[in-house]
Amino acid sequence: MRTSIMRKSLVLVLAAATAVLAAPASAQQRVVPTSQAEVRLSYAPLVKQVTPAVVNVYASRVVQQRPRGFPFEDPLFQEFFGGQMAVPRERVQRSLGSGVLVGAEGLIVTNNHVVEGMTDVRVALQDQREFDVDIVLTDAQSDIAVLRVKDAKGSFPVLPLVESDSIEVGDMVLAVGNPYGLGQTVTQGILSAVRRVQKKGGEQAVYLQTDAAINQGNSGGALVDMKGQLVGINTSIFSKSGGSDGIGFAVPASIVRLVLDAARAGDKVVRRPWLGAELQPVTREIADSLGLDRPFGALIAELDENSPAANAGLKPGDLVTAVDGKMVEDPTALTYQMTIKPLGGQARLAVMRDGKEQAISVKVEPAPETTPRDEQVLDGKGPLNGAKVVNLSPAVAEEIGEDGPPNGVVIIDIARGSIAARTGFVRGDRVLQVNDTRIDSAKKLAAANSESQRLWKITIERNGQVLTQVFRF
Repeated sequence: MRTSIMRKSLVLVLAAATAVLAAPASAQQRVVPTSQAEVRLSYAPLVKQVTPAVVNVYASRVVQQRPRGFPFEDPLFQEFFGGQMAVPRERVQRSLGSGVLVGAEGLIVTNNHVVEGMTDVRVALQDQREFDVDIVLTDAQSDIAVLRVKDAKGSFPVLPLVESDSIEVGDMVLAVGNPYGLGQTVTQGILSAVRRVQKKGGEQAVYLQTDAAINQGNSGGALVDMKGQLVGINTSIFSKSGGSDGIGFAVPASIVRLVLDAARAGDKVVRRPWLGAELQPVTREIADSLGLDRPFGALIAELDENSPAANAGLKPGDLVTAVDGKMVEDPTALTYQMTIKPLGGQARLAVMRDGKEQAISVKVEPAPETTPRDEQVLDGKGPLNGAKVVNLSPAVAEEIGEDGPPNGVVIIDIARGSIAARTGFVRGDRVLQVNDTRIDSAKKLAAANSESQRLWKITIERNGQVLTQVFRF
Protein backbone atom coordinates (compact mmCIF):
# COMPACT_ATOMS: atom_id res chain seq x y z
CA MET A 1 0.00 0.00 0.00
CA ARG A 2 2.80 2.43 0.96
CA THR A 3 4.66 1.65 -2.30
CA SER A 4 1.49 2.33 -4.29
CA ILE A 5 1.03 5.73 -2.64
CA MET A 6 4.67 6.67 -3.28
CA ARG A 7 4.40 5.67 -6.93
CA LYS A 8 1.19 7.68 -7.28
CA SER A 9 2.86 10.78 -5.70
CA LEU A 10 5.88 10.40 -7.97
CA VAL A 11 3.67 10.14 -11.05
CA LEU A 12 1.80 13.30 -10.01
CA VAL A 13 5.04 15.24 -9.47
CA LEU A 14 6.51 14.09 -12.79
CA ALA A 15 3.30 14.93 -14.59
CA ALA A 16 3.24 18.41 -13.05
CA ALA A 17 6.91 19.00 -13.89
CA THR A 18 6.36 17.81 -17.48
CA ALA A 19 3.39 20.14 -17.86
CA VAL A 20 5.40 23.14 -16.60
CA LEU A 21 8.35 22.39 -18.88
CA ALA A 22 6.08 21.86 -21.87
CA ALA A 23 4.18 25.09 -21.33
CA PRO A 24 5.50 28.24 -23.01
CA ALA A 25 7.45 30.67 -20.78
CA SER A 26 4.61 33.20 -20.86
CA ALA A 27 2.14 30.57 -19.61
CA GLN A 28 4.25 29.33 -16.69
CA GLN A 29 2.97 30.46 -13.31
CA ARG A 30 4.48 30.54 -9.85
CA VAL A 31 2.89 27.80 -7.72
CA VAL A 32 2.94 26.79 -4.06
CA PRO A 33 3.88 23.15 -3.27
CA THR A 34 0.70 21.04 -3.05
CA SER A 35 2.04 17.75 -1.67
CA GLN A 36 4.71 16.30 0.59
CA ALA A 37 6.43 14.88 -2.49
CA GLU A 38 6.77 18.37 -3.96
CA VAL A 39 8.07 19.74 -0.66
CA ARG A 40 10.86 17.12 -0.73
CA LEU A 41 12.11 18.36 -4.08
CA SER A 42 15.77 19.46 -3.87
CA TYR A 43 17.64 22.64 -4.79
CA ALA A 44 20.75 20.57 -5.52
CA PRO A 45 20.55 20.85 -9.36
CA LEU A 46 20.23 24.64 -9.11
CA VAL A 47 23.09 24.85 -6.59
CA LYS A 48 25.34 22.83 -8.92
CA GLN A 49 24.43 25.22 -11.72
CA VAL A 50 25.21 28.50 -9.95
CA THR A 51 27.99 27.85 -7.40
CA PRO A 52 30.85 27.48 -9.95
CA ALA A 53 30.35 31.17 -10.80
CA VAL A 54 30.56 32.38 -7.17
CA VAL A 55 34.06 33.12 -5.86
CA ASN A 56 35.67 33.89 -2.53
CA VAL A 57 37.47 37.24 -2.44
CA TYR A 58 40.60 37.78 -0.33
CA ALA A 59 41.92 41.35 -0.20
CA SER A 60 44.80 42.86 1.76
CA ARG A 61 47.07 45.86 2.07
CA VAL A 62 50.02 46.92 4.20
CA VAL A 63 49.31 49.87 6.50
CA GLN A 64 51.56 51.86 8.80
CA GLN A 65 50.24 52.45 12.28
CA ARG A 66 51.69 54.98 14.70
CA PRO A 67 51.28 54.66 18.47
CA ARG A 68 48.40 56.84 19.62
CA GLY A 69 47.32 58.52 22.80
CA PHE A 70 49.34 59.72 25.77
CA PRO A 71 52.27 60.02 25.93
CA PHE A 72 53.05 59.36 22.23
CA GLU A 73 51.05 62.35 20.93
CA ASP A 74 52.27 64.71 23.65
CA PRO A 75 54.52 67.42 22.08
CA LEU A 76 56.98 67.35 25.03
CA PHE A 77 57.31 63.57 24.78
CA GLN A 78 57.95 63.78 21.03
CA GLU A 79 60.51 66.55 21.48
CA PHE A 80 62.35 64.64 24.23
CA PHE A 81 62.58 61.38 22.28
CA GLY A 82 63.00 63.03 18.88
CA GLY A 83 60.01 61.15 17.47
CA GLN A 84 61.83 57.81 17.76
CA MET A 85 59.13 56.28 19.99
CA ALA A 86 56.43 57.08 17.42
CA VAL A 87 57.99 55.21 14.52
CA PRO A 88 55.11 53.64 12.56
CA ARG A 89 54.76 49.87 12.55
CA GLU A 90 53.64 47.94 9.51
CA ARG A 91 50.74 45.54 9.69
CA VAL A 92 48.65 43.71 7.10
CA GLN A 93 45.00 44.65 6.93
CA ARG A 94 42.75 41.99 5.41
CA SER A 95 39.24 41.86 4.02
CA LEU A 96 37.12 38.81 3.27
CA GLY A 97 34.10 38.63 0.99
CA SER A 98 32.53 37.00 -2.03
CA GLY A 99 32.11 37.79 -5.72
CA VAL A 100 30.25 36.65 -8.82
CA LEU A 101 31.64 35.85 -12.27
CA VAL A 102 29.54 37.75 -14.82
CA GLY A 103 31.90 37.69 -17.82
CA ALA A 104 33.38 34.59 -19.42
CA GLU A 105 36.64 36.52 -19.85
CA GLY A 106 37.01 36.66 -16.05
CA LEU A 107 34.94 39.72 -15.11
CA ILE A 108 33.74 39.65 -11.49
CA VAL A 109 31.40 41.87 -9.47
CA THR A 110 31.62 42.25 -5.71
CA ASN A 111 30.97 44.90 -3.06
CA ASN A 112 33.08 48.05 -3.10
CA HIS A 113 33.57 47.83 0.67
CA VAL A 114 35.23 44.41 0.26
CA VAL A 115 38.10 45.77 -1.88
CA GLU A 116 38.09 49.49 -1.04
CA GLY A 117 41.63 50.72 -0.44
CA MET A 118 43.10 47.26 -0.91
CA THR A 119 46.22 46.67 -3.02
CA ASP A 120 46.33 42.87 -3.31
CA VAL A 121 43.16 41.00 -4.29
CA ARG A 122 42.80 37.28 -5.04
CA VAL A 123 39.79 35.13 -5.77
CA ALA A 124 39.25 31.43 -5.22
CA LEU A 125 36.79 29.43 -7.32
CA GLN A 126 34.72 26.49 -6.17
CA ASP A 127 37.10 24.12 -7.96
CA GLN A 128 39.97 25.41 -5.74
CA ARG A 129 41.65 27.43 -8.51
CA GLU A 130 42.98 30.81 -7.36
CA PHE A 131 43.69 33.93 -9.41
CA ASP A 132 45.09 37.41 -8.86
CA VAL A 133 42.69 40.09 -10.02
CA ASP A 134 42.78 43.77 -10.97
CA ILE A 135 40.27 46.29 -9.63
CA VAL A 136 38.72 47.66 -12.83
CA LEU A 137 36.10 50.06 -11.45
CA THR A 138 34.66 50.94 -8.05
CA ASP A 139 31.41 52.76 -7.35
CA ALA A 140 30.91 53.81 -3.73
CA GLN A 141 27.37 55.04 -4.35
CA SER A 142 26.07 51.59 -5.29
CA ASP A 143 28.75 49.73 -3.26
CA ILE A 144 29.67 47.71 -6.37
CA ALA A 145 33.19 47.00 -7.65
CA VAL A 146 34.22 45.24 -10.86
CA LEU A 147 37.31 42.99 -10.90
CA ARG A 148 39.09 41.22 -13.75
CA VAL A 149 41.17 38.04 -13.56
CA LYS A 150 44.81 38.66 -14.48
CA ASP A 151 46.22 36.63 -17.35
CA ALA A 152 42.95 34.75 -17.79
CA LYS A 153 43.16 31.65 -19.96
CA GLY A 154 40.03 30.01 -21.33
CA SER A 155 36.52 30.96 -20.28
CA PHE A 156 34.86 31.03 -16.86
CA PRO A 157 31.37 29.97 -15.75
CA VAL A 158 29.07 32.98 -15.41
CA LEU A 159 25.70 33.95 -13.98
CA PRO A 160 23.33 35.90 -16.26
CA LEU A 161 21.70 39.02 -14.80
CA VAL A 162 17.94 38.87 -14.35
CA GLU A 163 15.62 41.47 -15.89
CA SER A 164 14.51 43.70 -13.00
CA ASP A 165 10.84 43.66 -14.06
CA SER A 166 10.61 39.88 -13.76
CA ILE A 167 11.08 39.62 -9.98
CA GLU A 168 8.35 39.92 -7.38
CA VAL A 169 7.98 39.90 -3.61
CA GLY A 170 7.62 36.28 -2.53
CA ASP A 171 9.89 34.82 -5.22
CA MET A 172 12.21 32.13 -3.85
CA VAL A 173 15.94 32.93 -3.89
CA LEU A 174 19.26 31.39 -2.90
CA ALA A 175 22.13 33.36 -1.32
CA VAL A 176 25.63 32.04 -2.08
CA GLY A 177 28.77 33.31 -0.37
CA ASN A 178 31.59 32.69 2.07
CA PRO A 179 30.24 33.57 5.54
CA TYR A 180 32.89 33.91 8.27
CA GLY A 181 35.43 32.31 5.92
CA LEU A 182 33.82 28.89 6.33
CA GLY A 183 33.86 28.25 2.59
CA GLN A 184 31.13 28.41 -0.01
CA THR A 185 27.72 28.28 1.67
CA VAL A 186 24.17 28.30 0.28
CA THR A 187 21.08 29.58 2.10
CA GLN A 188 17.48 29.80 0.92
CA GLY A 189 14.67 32.31 1.39
CA ILE A 190 12.31 34.62 -0.45
CA LEU A 191 12.36 38.21 -1.66
CA SER A 192 10.83 40.21 1.18
CA ALA A 193 10.83 43.53 -0.71
CA VAL A 194 12.02 44.62 -4.16
CA ARG A 195 12.56 48.32 -3.50
CA ARG A 196 13.71 48.95 0.05
CA VAL A 197 15.26 52.39 0.60
CA GLN A 198 18.09 52.90 3.06
CA LYS A 199 20.09 55.98 4.00
CA LYS A 200 23.86 55.80 3.45
CA GLY A 201 25.17 59.00 4.96
CA GLY A 202 23.41 61.67 2.93
CA GLU A 203 22.58 59.24 0.12
CA GLN A 204 19.53 57.11 -0.59
CA ALA A 205 20.13 53.64 -1.93
CA VAL A 206 17.60 51.11 -3.24
CA TYR A 207 17.98 47.46 -2.26
CA LEU A 208 16.29 44.10 -2.52
CA GLN A 209 15.40 42.63 0.86
CA THR A 210 15.55 38.90 1.58
CA ASP A 211 15.22 36.56 4.55
CA ALA A 212 17.88 34.21 3.13
CA ALA A 213 20.62 34.07 5.78
CA ILE A 214 23.41 36.58 5.03
CA ASN A 215 26.38 36.99 7.37
CA GLN A 216 29.85 38.54 7.41
CA GLY A 217 31.76 37.25 4.41
CA ASN A 218 28.60 37.00 2.29
CA SER A 219 29.21 40.56 1.07
CA GLY A 220 29.60 40.55 -2.70
CA GLY A 221 28.01 37.12 -3.07
CA ALA A 222 25.14 36.10 -5.32
CA LEU A 223 21.42 36.26 -4.74
CA VAL A 224 19.88 34.07 -7.46
CA ASP A 225 16.37 33.08 -8.52
CA MET A 226 15.07 29.62 -9.30
CA LYS A 227 16.28 29.92 -12.90
CA GLY A 228 19.87 30.48 -11.83
CA GLN A 229 19.82 34.16 -12.75
CA LEU A 230 21.63 36.82 -10.70
CA VAL A 231 18.95 38.84 -8.89
CA GLY A 232 21.35 40.93 -6.81
CA ILE A 233 24.68 41.24 -5.00
CA ASN A 234 24.41 40.63 -1.25
CA THR A 235 25.71 43.67 0.55
CA SER A 236 24.49 44.16 4.13
CA ILE A 237 22.23 43.00 6.94
CA PHE A 238 20.05 44.57 9.60
CA SER A 239 20.94 42.86 12.85
CA LYS A 240 20.97 43.52 16.59
CA SER A 241 23.02 40.42 17.28
CA GLY A 242 25.68 40.78 14.56
CA GLY A 243 24.44 37.64 12.82
CA SER A 244 21.57 37.00 10.43
CA ASP A 245 18.17 38.04 11.79
CA GLY A 246 16.41 37.34 8.52
CA ILE A 247 16.76 40.89 7.16
CA GLY A 248 19.38 41.02 4.44
CA PHE A 249 19.89 43.47 1.59
CA ALA A 250 21.21 43.08 -1.95
CA VAL A 251 22.07 45.56 -4.69
CA PRO A 252 19.54 44.95 -7.53
CA ALA A 253 20.80 43.44 -10.77
CA SER A 254 19.69 46.57 -12.65
CA ILE A 255 22.17 48.69 -10.65
CA VAL A 256 24.87 46.03 -11.00
CA ARG A 257 24.36 46.14 -14.78
CA LEU A 258 24.83 49.93 -14.73
CA VAL A 259 28.27 49.61 -13.09
CA LEU A 260 29.22 46.60 -15.22
CA ASP A 261 28.41 48.43 -18.46
CA ALA A 262 30.59 51.36 -17.35
CA ALA A 263 33.48 48.99 -16.61
CA ARG A 264 33.16 47.29 -19.99
CA ALA A 265 33.13 50.67 -21.69
CA GLY A 266 36.41 51.61 -19.99
CA ASP A 267 34.88 54.43 -17.94
CA LYS A 268 36.67 55.58 -14.80
CA VAL A 269 33.45 56.58 -13.08
CA VAL A 270 29.83 55.45 -13.38
CA ARG A 271 27.82 58.06 -15.24
CA ARG A 272 24.17 58.07 -14.23
CA PRO A 273 21.23 59.74 -15.92
CA TRP A 274 20.59 63.19 -14.47
CA LEU A 275 17.10 64.61 -14.18
CA GLY A 276 18.15 67.89 -12.58
CA ALA A 277 15.11 68.29 -10.36
CA GLU A 278 14.56 68.39 -6.62
CA LEU A 279 11.73 66.02 -5.80
CA GLN A 280 9.19 66.12 -2.99
CA PRO A 281 6.96 63.29 -1.70
CA VAL A 282 3.19 63.72 -1.92
CA THR A 283 1.54 64.01 1.50
CA ARG A 284 -2.13 63.40 2.23
CA GLU A 285 -2.72 67.17 2.25
CA ILE A 286 -1.02 67.60 -1.13
CA ALA A 287 -2.94 64.65 -2.56
CA ASP A 288 -6.25 66.21 -1.45
CA SER A 289 -5.31 69.58 -2.97
CA LEU A 290 -4.51 67.86 -6.29
CA GLY A 291 -7.71 65.83 -6.28
CA LEU A 292 -5.93 62.47 -5.85
CA ASP A 293 -7.63 59.59 -4.08
CA ARG A 294 -4.33 58.69 -2.35
CA PRO A 295 -0.76 60.02 -2.07
CA PHE A 296 1.50 58.86 -4.89
CA GLY A 297 3.94 60.23 -7.45
CA ALA A 298 6.90 62.61 -7.25
CA LEU A 299 6.32 66.35 -7.03
CA ILE A 300 8.77 68.68 -8.79
CA ALA A 301 9.92 71.20 -6.16
CA GLU A 302 12.84 72.92 -7.92
CA LEU A 303 14.68 72.63 -11.24
CA ASP A 304 18.36 73.10 -12.03
CA GLU A 305 19.00 75.53 -14.85
CA ASN A 306 19.70 73.85 -18.22
CA SER A 307 18.92 70.42 -16.76
CA PRO A 308 17.15 67.72 -18.83
CA ALA A 309 14.00 68.26 -16.75
CA ALA A 310 14.01 72.03 -17.32
CA ASN A 311 14.81 71.70 -21.02
CA ALA A 312 11.97 69.20 -21.45
CA GLY A 313 9.47 71.73 -20.11
CA LEU A 314 8.85 70.38 -16.61
CA LYS A 315 7.85 73.02 -14.06
CA PRO A 316 7.79 73.28 -10.27
CA GLY A 317 4.48 71.90 -9.08
CA ASP A 318 4.29 69.19 -11.76
CA LEU A 319 3.45 65.72 -10.46
CA VAL A 320 5.25 62.83 -12.17
CA THR A 321 3.09 59.70 -11.97
CA ALA A 322 4.82 57.26 -14.34
CA VAL A 323 8.02 56.62 -16.32
CA ASP A 324 7.56 54.79 -19.63
CA GLY A 325 4.26 53.40 -18.36
CA LYS A 326 5.63 52.24 -15.00
CA MET A 327 3.85 53.81 -12.06
CA VAL A 328 5.81 56.14 -9.77
CA GLU A 329 4.79 55.72 -6.13
CA ASP A 330 7.28 58.18 -4.63
CA PRO A 331 10.41 60.24 -5.48
CA THR A 332 12.69 57.25 -4.88
CA ALA A 333 10.82 55.26 -7.53
CA LEU A 334 11.26 58.08 -10.06
CA THR A 335 14.98 58.38 -9.29
CA TYR A 336 15.43 54.60 -9.57
CA GLN A 337 13.53 54.33 -12.87
CA MET A 338 15.56 57.16 -14.36
CA THR A 339 18.86 55.74 -13.05
CA ILE A 340 18.48 52.41 -14.87
CA LYS A 341 17.67 54.02 -18.22
CA PRO A 342 20.45 53.73 -20.83
CA LEU A 343 22.18 57.01 -21.61
CA GLY A 344 21.43 58.62 -24.94
CA GLY A 345 17.76 57.72 -25.09
CA GLN A 346 14.59 59.35 -23.83
CA ALA A 347 12.21 58.71 -20.95
CA ARG A 348 8.50 59.41 -21.36
CA LEU A 349 7.06 60.89 -18.18
CA ALA A 350 3.37 60.96 -17.33
CA VAL A 351 2.80 64.35 -15.66
CA MET A 352 -0.20 65.96 -13.94
CA ARG A 353 -0.32 69.75 -14.33
CA ASP A 354 -3.30 71.89 -13.31
CA GLY A 355 -5.43 68.77 -12.96
CA LYS A 356 -4.68 67.53 -16.49
CA GLU A 357 -2.48 64.64 -17.57
CA GLN A 358 0.16 65.07 -20.24
CA ALA A 359 3.24 63.23 -21.54
CA ILE A 360 6.66 64.85 -21.50
CA SER A 361 9.79 63.31 -23.04
CA VAL A 362 13.03 63.87 -21.15
CA LYS A 363 16.49 63.21 -22.56
CA VAL A 364 18.46 60.58 -20.65
CA GLU A 365 21.88 62.17 -20.31
CA PRO A 366 24.56 62.41 -17.62
CA ALA A 367 25.13 65.41 -15.42
CA PRO A 368 27.69 67.90 -16.78
CA GLU A 369 30.93 68.81 -15.08
CA THR A 370 30.35 72.56 -15.18
CA THR A 371 33.34 73.21 -12.89
CA PRO A 372 36.61 71.24 -13.12
CA ARG A 373 36.75 68.96 -10.09
CA ASP A 374 40.41 69.78 -9.29
CA GLU A 375 40.82 66.83 -6.94
CA GLN A 376 43.10 67.65 -3.98
CA VAL A 377 44.44 65.44 -1.17
CA LEU A 378 45.00 67.80 1.74
CA ASP A 379 48.41 67.36 3.36
CA GLY A 380 48.80 70.59 5.29
CA LYS A 381 48.93 71.21 9.03
CA GLY A 382 45.23 71.66 9.64
CA PRO A 383 42.48 69.35 10.91
CA LEU A 384 41.54 68.34 7.34
CA ASN A 385 44.88 66.66 6.68
CA GLY A 386 44.20 63.36 4.85
CA ALA A 387 40.91 64.40 3.28
CA LYS A 388 40.38 64.16 -0.47
CA VAL A 389 38.26 67.07 -1.71
CA VAL A 390 36.82 68.18 -5.06
CA ASN A 391 34.92 71.09 -6.52
CA LEU A 392 31.23 70.25 -6.73
CA SER A 393 29.38 70.19 -10.04
CA PRO A 394 26.23 68.37 -11.17
CA ALA A 395 28.43 65.47 -12.33
CA VAL A 396 30.28 65.14 -9.02
CA ALA A 397 27.05 65.54 -7.04
CA GLU A 398 25.51 62.63 -8.99
CA GLU A 399 28.61 60.46 -8.52
CA ILE A 400 28.64 60.78 -4.74
CA GLY A 401 24.90 61.17 -4.19
CA GLU A 402 25.22 64.72 -2.87
CA ASP A 403 22.00 66.66 -2.31
CA GLY A 404 21.63 70.41 -2.47
CA PRO A 405 23.10 72.97 -4.88
CA PRO A 406 25.96 71.51 -6.98
CA ASN A 407 28.62 74.02 -5.97
CA GLY A 408 31.27 74.46 -3.30
CA VAL A 409 33.84 71.95 -2.04
CA VAL A 410 33.04 68.48 -0.73
CA ILE A 411 35.04 65.68 0.93
CA ILE A 412 34.88 62.53 -1.21
CA ASP A 413 37.31 60.35 0.75
CA ILE A 414 39.33 60.30 3.96
CA ALA A 415 42.53 58.33 4.54
CA ARG A 416 42.22 55.87 7.40
CA GLY A 417 44.12 56.96 10.48
CA SER A 418 44.59 60.50 9.12
CA ILE A 419 44.07 63.68 11.14
CA ALA A 420 40.82 64.32 9.24
CA ALA A 421 39.53 60.86 10.22
CA ARG A 422 40.50 61.32 13.88
CA THR A 423 38.89 64.77 14.08
CA GLY A 424 35.55 63.37 12.91
CA PHE A 425 35.16 64.52 9.31
CA VAL A 426 33.31 62.14 6.99
CA ARG A 427 32.73 61.59 3.30
CA GLY A 428 30.09 63.99 1.99
CA ASP A 429 30.94 66.91 4.29
CA ARG A 430 30.75 70.19 2.39
CA VAL A 431 33.43 72.60 3.67
CA LEU A 432 32.08 76.13 3.88
CA GLN A 433 34.68 78.07 5.88
CA VAL A 434 38.12 77.61 7.46
CA ASN A 435 38.83 80.21 10.15
CA ASP A 436 37.99 83.50 8.39
CA THR A 437 38.34 82.14 4.85
CA ARG A 438 35.21 81.36 2.87
CA ILE A 439 35.84 78.20 0.86
CA ASP A 440 34.62 78.21 -2.75
CA SER A 441 37.28 76.03 -4.40
CA ALA A 442 39.41 73.00 -3.63
CA LYS A 443 42.54 75.05 -4.29
CA LYS A 444 41.54 77.66 -1.71
CA LEU A 445 40.79 74.94 0.84
CA ALA A 446 44.20 73.32 0.29
CA ALA A 447 45.88 76.70 0.87
CA ALA A 448 43.86 77.39 4.03
CA ASN A 449 44.61 73.95 5.48
CA SER A 450 48.36 74.41 4.95
CA GLU A 451 48.61 77.43 7.26
CA SER A 452 50.20 77.18 10.71
CA GLN A 453 47.54 77.77 13.34
CA ARG A 454 47.03 76.81 16.96
CA LEU A 455 43.27 77.36 16.85
CA TRP A 456 41.14 76.18 13.96
CA LYS A 457 37.47 76.88 13.31
CA ILE A 458 35.92 74.75 10.55
CA THR A 459 32.36 75.22 9.29
CA ILE A 460 30.81 72.39 7.29
CA GLU A 461 27.43 71.33 5.97
CA ARG A 462 26.45 67.73 6.79
CA ASN A 463 23.09 66.18 5.86
CA GLY A 464 21.58 69.65 5.41
CA GLN A 465 22.83 70.99 8.77
CA VAL A 466 25.52 73.65 9.18
CA LEU A 467 28.03 72.73 11.88
CA THR A 468 31.01 74.67 13.26
CA GLN A 469 33.81 72.84 15.04
CA VAL A 470 36.80 74.27 16.90
CA PHE A 471 40.13 72.43 17.15
CA ARG A 472 43.33 73.20 19.07
CA PHE A 473 46.67 71.95 17.73
